Amino acid sequence: MAGWLPVLLLVLAGLVGCTAKPPAEPATREAQALLDRYAHALLARDEPGYLAALDPGYAPTALTVYRRLAAVPLDGWTYRVTGTERTAPDRITARAELGYRLTGHDRRPATGARVLDLVRRGGRWYVTGDRPDRGAPRQLWEQGDVTPVQGSRSLVLGVGQSAERLREIAGAADRAVPVAAASWPGDWDRKLVVLVPATLDGMGELLGAPGSGYRGIAAVTTGETRGGTDAPADRVIVNPEAYGLLGDFGRQFVLTHETVHVATRAATTPATPVWLSEGFADWVAYRGAGRTPAQAAPELRRAVLAGEVPARLPEDEEFSFGGDAEALARAYEGGWLACALIANRWGEERLTAFYRAVGAAASREGAVEAALREVLGTTPERFTADWRAYVRERLG
Repeated sequence: MAGWLPVLLLVLAGLVGCTAKPPAEPATREAQALLDRYAHALLARDEPGYLAALDPGYAPTALTVYRRLAAVPLDGWTYRVTGTERTAPDRITARAELGYRLTGHDRRPATGARVLDLVRRGGRWYVTGDRPDRGAPRQLWEQGDVTPVQGSRSLVLGVGQSAERLREIAGAADRAVPVAAASWPGDWDRKLVVLVPATLDGMGELLGAPGSGYRGIAAVTTGETRGGTDAPADRVIVNPEAYGLLGDFGRQFVLTHETVHVATRAATTPATPVWLSEGFADWVAYRGAGRTPAQAAPELRRAVLAGEVPARLPEDEEFSFGGDAEALARAYEGGWLACALIANRWGEERLTAFYRAVGAAASREGAVEAALREVLGTTPERFTADWRAYVRERLG
């Protein structure tokens, strides 16, 4: 919330003083005008118009992506230029935010930072390159031909996957949505978009990070933990290698867990500790699953049986991928048991109210403490002691 305040004040100042917005630099105007035409032609499936925006040398590469996108149900595609650099009198490098919406699934665009190279020939500008910005994700259709599968509550887009596998994922996603909705009613669309790349490295590209950091992680959800309903659309990204090793229960659990992250996105903010967001997602996914605590928390149980009950709730850093897998498992299991404790002692409605109250705080500092006091009538010290006793009771 605090991060929005300067923007709000600037808007108000503009209204009160009637200050005109300064004109964009010529290079920015030229780049934006070209990219508007480029995006419009792509969305309208206007191949001649699309080619008219391309430098001939870049056209074969761009047309490959254009034709792959024919399989993707799009109802929005835009570029917003965020900066330009004139590298020569007739060349511009533009940085832009790509926003796209999937038909029937996105109220808000999914976004990605792009770098586009532009050249002027004969008095007109043309696109000569379009790639992810440094550290930004690559798009699925840049990896290969896309196969879409439409579920009743989901859209699955895959590269290098059989239609049978994608239909199985769509079925699990369709089953996950009502489970998440039962625990988190209200402010979400009850739809899921799942991306399935061909490899672990492809998963990393979709996340803008090395795939090796996600080895053993079956799926992740993209999204901004800033709260509010205007955050970019979420995507569940499946690691085909780790997901493929799971049994029926594991695959369903993973997609239900990730669906909960989509459901709770608007209430998940920088004030929300990871133990709460991950623990709540696990709590929903385990509900009614018939798993005993020992089955659901094997690593934490081993620690408890060795006399090593954790002294505190897991810190955010303990949920980092790519490190100690057993420590990561204990962090997830500890978060799950914290949410299970709240649901069992205070009730499920109080658990969701607690989640919302934490996320509604202006900052991380004091957020959990205030929600413990106001929603659950307890203190951090008392809750930690109760959680440690609950861990011993359920796993000892």
